[in-house]
Amino acid sequence: KLRPGDRNNFDLVTQDEILDTFNKFTSVFFLVMIVLSSVALMVGGIGVMAIMMVSVTDRTREIGIRKAIGATRREILLQFLVEAATLTGIGGVIGIAIGTAIGWIISRALHIDASAPLALTAIAVLVSVGIGVVFGLLPARRAAGLDPIDALRYE
Repeated sequence: KLRPGDRNNFDLVTQDEILDTFNKFTSVFFLVMIVLSSVALMVGGIGVMAIMMVSVTDRTREIGIRKAIGATRREILLQFLVEAATLTGIGGVIGIAIGTAIGWIISRALHIDASAPLALTAIAVLVSVGIGVVFGLLPARRAAGLDPIDALRYE
């Protein structure tokens, strides 16, 4: 009911325009989520590195004894890499268990049929272990490079 001199007070939006807007919004949201998760993984990795550095420092005498009785650099390196991988792997499993439990509670409360994909869950645990190995490499190399004599003298 517009007269010829009246301004238009309506707009036509096609489904293609709505879809384009939705795709732009989801791509920006996806990018933000990737950035946030990358920062979280970096912070977690630095935390693992700090914990492993403290572990190496606390166990300097143990490393010296192991090297004095014949442990190789490789064995010491693997010991600390396995420790870092175990630490992050267990943390990943606990985090996934808590997240799955919360998701199950919410899906029951909202009457939504939702479940976590098993393959992606396994990939998440592997990524967690990989973060442990990558960020545990520096402390493990430091432990493997300790001189047995200096390590035995460490107080």
